[in-house]
Amino acid sequence: KIKELLEKRANIWEQAKALVDRAEAENRDFTAEEQQQYDKMFDEMDSLSNRARRLEEQEREERELGRPARAFKAPLGSEGAREDRDAKAMDAFRSYLATGAIRPELRDMQVADSSGEGTLGGYLVPPQQFISELIKTLDNSVFVRRISRVFQVTSSDSLGAPVLDTDLSDPAWTTEVQDLTSTLDTAMKFDKRELKPQQLAKMVKVSMKLLRISAIPAEALVRDRLAYKFATAMENNFLNGDGSAKPLGVFYASANGISTARDVTEGNSATAISADGLIAAKYALKAQYRNGAQWIFHRDAIKAISKLKDGEGRYLWQQGLASGQPDTILNLPVNESEYAPNTFASGNYVGILGNFQFYWIAELFGMEIQRLNELFAATSQVGFIGRMWVDGAPVLEDAFARVKLA
Repeated sequence: KIKELLEKRANIWEQAKALVDRAEAENRDFTAEEQQQYDKMFDEMDSLSNRARRLEEQEREERELGRPARAFKAPLGSEGAREDRDAKAMDAFRSYLATGAIRPELRDMQVADSSGEGTLGGYLVPPQQFISELIKTLDNSVFVRRISRVFQVTSSDSLGAPVLDTDLSDPAWTTEVQDLTSTLDTAMKFDKRELKPQQLAKMVKVSMKLLRISAIPAEALVRDRLAYKFATAMENNFLNGDGSAKPLGVFYASANGISTARDVTEGNSATAISADGLIAAKYALKAQYRNGAQWIFHRDAIKAISKLKDGEGRYLWQQGLASGQPDTILNLPVNESEYAPNTFASGNYVGILGNFQFYWIAELFGMEIQRLNELFAATSQVGFIGRMWVDGAPVLEDAFARVKLA
C-alpha cells in the first residue's frame, strides 16, 4: 500500500513538472487555470505523502509491539466494559426477535410511545453501534525534537557546556633553537552556553460521567492530547521562541543563538525565494555542517520551490521515491512545518538550512501528568495537569543558514 501511494505521488509530480516545463518553454508564467491545477496536484501529493507516512508509522509500531495493533484488547472497565455491555444487549435483542422473551438487558432499550407508556406498544430500538474513533482534524507534524540533540537533566536544574569563543591563531614555522616565547598566544577564550529548563503547563477538566461511560477511553485521550499539545508548543518555540522563559528558536535572530550574520538574502527578491538564493544558503555552510543538514520550510514555501530549476534545467525539489526516503532540495532533506514562517515580504525569514545536532534541547524529568480527584469533586469533574520543564537553543550558529527575502 505504501509503495502504491508513493508511485501515485511520483506520477502526479511528473504531471506537475510537465505544467512547469510547458510554461517555461513558452516563456510565460502560469495562467490562473494552470496555477489552480498545479496547486491541486501539490495538495494531492501532500495528502498522499501524509497517508504513506502514517502507514509507515503504523507498521513500525506494530513491529515493535510484535502483533497487529487491532489485536489489542482494552481491559474491562474502560471501553472494553462498554463493548461487553453492547454485545450482551445485542444478544438479548436477537433472543427477543427469535422467542419474544424480554430479557433484562432489553429494559433500557424500550422507547415510549406517544402516550409515554412504552410497555403498551412494546417499542424497541436495537443497540447503537459505536466505534472507538475520535473525529478530529489531522495533527500537525512535529519533528524538531527528533532531529535535534536532546539532553536529560537529572542532577541539576540547568545544563551548561563550555564553548571555544576565540580559537588559537595558526602556529608559526620556527628554527630548532628559536625562543618559542614569541609564539605565545593569548587570544584563546572560553565561554559557556547554559540551558535552563522552563515550565510548560496545562490543566484540563473532564466529567466523571464521561470517564466512566465513554466508548472512547477518555482518560487516555486526555493524556494523548496533552502530550501532543506540549509537543506543538515546543515545536513552535524551537523554531520561533525568543528565549525569554522559553526556548530560543532558529528563526529568532539573537547573539545568543543565530545572529543576523547567518542570514542569506543573495539571489532572493522581496517576495520570493530563488534558485540562486537556495544555492547560496546551502554553500553558506561548511562541508562538515552540510553533512547532516536539513531544510525547514512552510508548505507554501515548498510549493513555490517545487517550480524552481537549476542552471541545467533540473528541479531543485525532488520527492523521495522509496518508503522512508525524505523529499530533498538540492539533495538535502527537507522538512515541512506549519510553524515555519510563510509571510513572503521584504526582510522576512522564510526558511532555514541547519545541522540540528547543534540545536540542543534540555529536559528536566520529562513530561508528567497529575490527576486531581478532589479539587473539582463538587462539580463532578476530574482535573488533569500536564507539566514539563524544557529549554532549547542553537549552540553553534555556523551550523545554520537562514533563508531571508531581500
